[in-house]
Amino acid sequence: MALKTATSGMWMMDDCKRSFMEMKWKKVHRYVVYKLEEKSQKVTVDKVGAVGESYDDLAASLPQDDCRYAVFDFDYVTVDNCRMSKIFFITWSPEASRIREKMMYATSKSGLRRVLDGVHYELQATDPTEMGFDKIQDRAK
Repeated sequence: MALKTATSGMWMMDDCKRSFMEMKWKKVHRYVVYKLEEKSQKVTVDKVGAVGESYDDLAASLPQDDCRYAVFDFDYVTVDNCRMSKIFFITWSPEASRIREKMMYATSKSGLRRVLDGVHYELQATDPTEMGFDKIQDRAK
C-alpha cells in the first residue's frame, strides 16, 4: 500500500513509514536512506542501517552522483549524564547529480517529511563537509 502526497504527486510506500517507526520506537535501525524512483514516482527505502552502524556508515552509503533522503537516530549523553536521542532528516543533493533529480527531491521533501512524524532537526547537504558528524553534534546540543 502507498500514500500519495498532495504537494508533489509522489507515492510514499508503506515501508518508508514502517522503517522510520521501527527506528524511532523499537530502535532496531540506526538510519534509513530513502530513494525517489523517477519512473514510478515512488519514494522507497534504499538502505537500512543496523543498530551497530555509525554516522560514518550512513555518510559512506550515500551516492556521490545521486540524491537521497535519510533519517539518522543520534544518541548522546548530556552534561547531566542523561541519555538522549534526536532524529535528523537529511536531504542529500550532491553537486554531481542531475538538475531534474535535484528539483524532484526538493519538491517531494515536504511530503515525506510530513509522513515521518518525530523528526527533530533537518540538514541539507551537497557535499560531505556540509553533513559532518560535528554538524550533527552541534545541532543536537
